[in-house]
Amino acid sequence: MAEHRQSKKRRYIAWGVAGAVVVAGGGIAAQQSMAATAWPAQKTFTGRAFDACTAPSTAAMKAWHTGFYGAAAVYVGGKNRGCAQPNLTASWVKSVNSMGWKLIPIYVGAQPPCQTGSNPEKMTAANAASLGVTDATDAVAKASALGMKAGSPVYLDMEPYDITNKACNDAVLSYVRSFSKTLRAKTYRSGYYGFSSSSAKAIATAGNKTDLPGNLWYALWDQQNTTTADWPWGSTQYTNHSRGHQYMVNSKESRGGYTITVDRDAWDAPVAIVG
Repeated sequence: MAEHRQSKKRRYIAWGVAGAVVVAGGGIAAQQSMAATAWPAQKTFTGRAFDACTAPSTAAMKAWHTGFYGAAAVYVGGKNRGCAQPNLTASWVKSVNSMGWKLIPIYVGAQPPCQTGSNPEKMTAANAASLGVTDATDAVAKASALGMKAGSPVYLDMEPYDITNKACNDAVLSYVRSFSKTLRAKTYRSGYYGFSSSSAKAIATAGNKTDLPGNLWYALWDQQNTTTADWPWGSTQYTNHSRGHQYMVNSKESRGGYTITVDRDAWDAPVAIVG
């Protein structure tokens, strides 16, 4: 994700803060705190995906459906979402789904209290848990209104921060656990986007794995289209279709007369259930 959540300048400054992504626990079992029979079957996609700040038009999505990309990530909500979404409607979701696209819902929720720069929504130690409930409830409402049904994932976007700041890190863990637990209570799968240099590392290395996300989308800009060869943590973590890898950013690409600046992702994880 390029300037999707931050300006390019802020994003690359933030990138320098960090250390390495991981998320605890593994896959489906970690996600399903409700009875298994309450959950729709997981829908996954394995292949190349892209994310763009603004969801492209249906015409652009049609032109881009050439086989190179099979999934597109879209920003369904969050006070820190960086771009307006004039195209992102229930009818757009239905149309691009009918073209064969798989969709990856992203929610840009509250950001860490120690994060540099300003954000419309930052958590504090005092409100992190309650904000997690509020934001997850909003994320489910936004995804549902777009036609993304129960059983779909929502990927919580957490930008880089100083994970050595214990008070800040504790607030983030509290928020993420609350967000994930609330998603699962509403029968939506929990996912997490973070930088391989900071924001997900804290979750992956947390001693207490309770209520942490079951799917990890790690930002590691090494231009390797893989979710395995550069996976930096234990080989048994996030198996069974629970990994995404953002491997290239700010790639200006043209297909069928439509030029879009995207970030590239290697994907082997849940996608939205539509239709």
